[in-house]
Amino acid sequence: MVAAWSDRLRLTGARSREDVARVLVARGFDVLPLVPHAGLLADLGSGAGVPGLLVALRYPDTHVTLVEAARRKAGFLEVAVRELALENVDIVAARAELLGRSPAHRERYDAVTARAVADLRVLVEYALPLLRAGGVALFPKGAAGARQLEAAQPALCRLGGVAELRPSSISPGATIILVRKTAPTPPDYPRRPGVAERHPIR
Repeated sequence: MVAAWSDRLRLTGARSREDVARVLVARGFDVLPLVPHAGLLADLGSGAGVPGLLVALRYPDTHVTLVEAARRKAGFLEVAVRELALENVDIVAARAELLGRSPAHRERYDAVTARAVADLRVLVEYALPLLRAGGVALFPKGAAGARQLEAAQPALCRLGGVAELRPSSISPGATIILVRKTAPTPPDYPRRPGVAERHPIR
């Protein structure tokens, strides 16, 4: 499905079925051992549905919310969920910053995932307001993971998280950043849509 829809929607840079499997899906499997096997999970910037759909397929006791601001990509996710007959998935066509300020979503999730969405300084502002205390966020990264983690320390401290770097079990040189929510996120965060990208916390 991803390969068939990618030309129209730019779901991924991978074009062939083999590239989708190798570049996109395999990297999504990286996070599965670290995700809670039950509870609530939000997948930000879900796009092609990785890793959110993989989590929903592997762990039926986990309720997955796919968050995708682009309406056409959200439409693809609706088709994918229907074709895969998944009953533990919701799709929200909205920006993560708006969800982080909504009482229905703020500090409600046990886990948050995001792949290829933004720099870590920006991602933590999207994710930590959604996580309950004790929840975890998982971000697959390439070789730049260590550099991004160092730069994100002020944002983690301000938003109530601590993070560590895990090596990828699938892609040599790639990493996964695991963030644990240790304290409530201040009510001023997340800021208005677009602000985190333009002015990351330093």
